[in-house]
Amino acid sequence: MLLFIILSATSLVRGKLPFFFNKVVAGGIEEEGTSVINDNTPTDKDNELSNVDNDGEKGSIENPRNENTNKDPQGGKDGGDVTKSNEKQLIEDVDDILIVVNKKRYLDSNYKPNDLVVPNVKFSFDGEHEKKYMRQEAASALEELFNQAKEEGIYLYAVSGYRSYSTQERLFKNRADRVGEEEANKLSARPGESEHQTGLAMDVTSQSAKFDLIEGFGDTEEGKWLKGNAHKFGFIIRYLKDKTDITGYSYEPWHIRYVGKDGAEKIHNEGITLEEYFGFE
Repeated sequence: MLLFIILSATSLVRGKLPFFFNKVVAGGIEEEGTSVINDNTPTDKDNELSNVDNDGEKGSIENPRNENTNKDPQGGKDGGDVTKSNEKQLIEDVDDILIVVNKKRYLDSNYKPNDLVVPNVKFSFDGEHEKKYMRQEAASALEELFNQAKEEGIYLYAVSGYRSYSTQERLFKNRADRVGEEEANKLSARPGESEHQTGLAMDVTSQSAKFDLIEGFGDTEEGKWLKGNAHKFGFIIRYLKDKTDITGYSYEPWHIRYVGKDGAEKIHNEGITLEEYFGFE
């Protein structure tokens, strides 16, 4: 016992904690050799091409909460109730179709919409996959959008809709392993910060874009039609050109997000982002 006290005192004098304190970290005790992230990674891998959307998925041919909850403004449209957690905000009202998810406003790891369905539209790939799903209201609107496009000789293909937290976790980790975490954070959404987890977003492509997710899609006949008509069905082009400083992501003409017809019309007509719509600039 005397030896134990002497060793502890010596460590403190040297400005070090005794060895038995070394694994104590903020929020609890971390066991040596134990990962703090559970591996829920699916065994199947996504088909990959050369271009990647901001959530880390390649185009394919096939915190602790506190008690203070704040409502966002905009006349009852609040973009999702949030609970502040450090500099980021945990979204509470997850079922609001006007929910704002970005690098500052995130979803709980356990969140999964309870009304996911597969829209009856053409996909750029075959087979069953979670990314075929959308929330029911958004899926119905997507069907109307695709049907109208077809009537006008525009053929669109859905690429990626709902994406679970664990899938996004895997995609971000894979990207970070390849290019480093700092660079990955510029191009990909961290788990919980992806719009795809809401089930309200869909990536869209066309044959002229080689069924890929590329900026050039915005210059195609299909991309131009989508930009000019998506709002009529309640969708917006979520990541606009020259709005990176607001959205946190580069231009993505293929990424549409369902917000309902009223919100979509205002956002489209004013050329603003979802963040600007709620004053989150």
